[in-house]
Amino acid sequence: MNFIVYYIVPFALVLGILILFHELGHFLVAKAFSVKILKFSLGFGPKLAGKKLGETEYQISAIPLGGYVKMLGENDEDEEDRPLSPEEERRSFSHQHVLKRLAIVLAGPFFNLFLALVIFCGFYMAAGKHVMIPQVGEVRDASPAHRAGILKGDIIDAIDGRHIETWLDIRESVRDNAGTPLHITILRGGKFLTLTVVPEPQVVKNIFGEERKSALIGIVASGKFRTVNLGLAEALGEGFRRTWELIKMTALVVVKLLEGVLSIKTLGGPILIGQMTGEVAQQNWAYLFPLMGVISVNLGILNLLPVPILDGGFVVFLLIELIIGRPLGIRKREMAQKAGLVLLMMLMAVVMYNDVARLLK
Repeated sequence: MNFIVYYIVPFALVLGILILFHELGHFLVAKAFSVKILKFSLGFGPKLAGKKLGETEYQISAIPLGGYVKMLGENDEDEEDRPLSPEEERRSFSHQHVLKRLAIVLAGPFFNLFLALVIFCGFYMAAGKHVMIPQVGEVRDASPAHRAGILKGDIIDAIDGRHIETWLDIRESVRDNAGTPLHITILRGGKFLTLTVVPEPQVVKNIFGEERKSALIGIVASGKFRTVNLGLAEALGEGFRRTWELIKMTALVVVKLLEGVLSIKTLGGPILIGQMTGEVAQQNWAYLFPLMGVISVNLGILNLLPVPILDGGFVVFLLIELIIGRPLGIRKREMAQKAGLVLLMMLMAVVMYNDVARLLK
C-alpha cells in the first residue's frame, strides 16, 4: 500500500500533469487558429477510456509515457483516404500557413516551460526562498582560512566591504581573487572581527567533472539553511531566475552529452523519475511541485531537440519549408521520421537499462 501511495500515485500525478500541459499547448494554439482537433489523448496505444465532446474525442490510453493531439490533415494519409471538403481544407493542419504550424508545434514545449515558471513563482510566494547561511562548518588544515584564524562556527558577514547573505555570495567573492588579500569580517561569539585572507589558486572539478581553475580559502559550509520570505515582485523575480537557470543548465547538459564530457550512463528515464517522486513524496508532498518544475523544463527542452518525431524535428521540417517555399517530399520526411524513431527507441533502451542498473546497485 505504501508503494502505491508514495511511488505510483505521485509518479502518475506528476507525469500526468506534465503530459497534459504539453498537449494542451498544441491543443489551445491549434484551436486558436481554428484547426479541427480529431483526438486529444493522454498516453499512447489502446484506448482505456474516452468521450467525444463536439468534434474532438478525449481519451486516456494504456501507455502513460506521453500523449498526442491528432489534427485534421496532420498526416498526408488523411488526404489520401478521401478528399477534404473546402471547409475541412480550411481547417486542416496541413493547409495552415507555415508560421501558424510552427506556432502549434512550438506551443507544447513552451507550455512545459511556462508550467515550470508558474510552479516556481507560486512556490516562492508560498514557501519563500531557502538559502544556505554563510556559516563555516569546517576549516581545512594549512589552508588560507586556517592561517588567517577563521574557526568552525564563524559566520562570514562581509568580504571587502560587500555584505554576505548566503554561502553562494562567499564563493562569488573569492573565486576570481587568487593571490589577492581579502578583508573578511566574521561574527564570532556576538563580536565582529576582520581578518585578512589570501585565496590560493586551485584546480577544481565542476558538476560535469571538468577541471577548472578557481580561488579557494579552504572552508566548508555548515549546511544550515534559513527561509527568506519574499514579496510578490521578489517571488516572481526568483521564479523567472530559477526557470531560466534550469533552461540553461538543461541545454548545457545536452551539449556536454554530445561532446562526450557527460556519460550517457547518467541519463535516467521513467523508473528514475518514479524513484525521485516517491522519495520526495515521503518527505513532503509539497516538494513535488519544484521537482515537477525541474522535470517540466527538461521535457520542454528535450522536445525541442532536432530529432524527427519530436517537436524539434517538426520545427526543422517547417523551417526548411519556410526557406525553400515548399514542404519536403513525403519520402524524405518518412525516412527522417523512421530514423528518428529508431534513435528514440535506442535512447529509451539506454535510459531503461541505466534505471534498472541503478536499482540493482
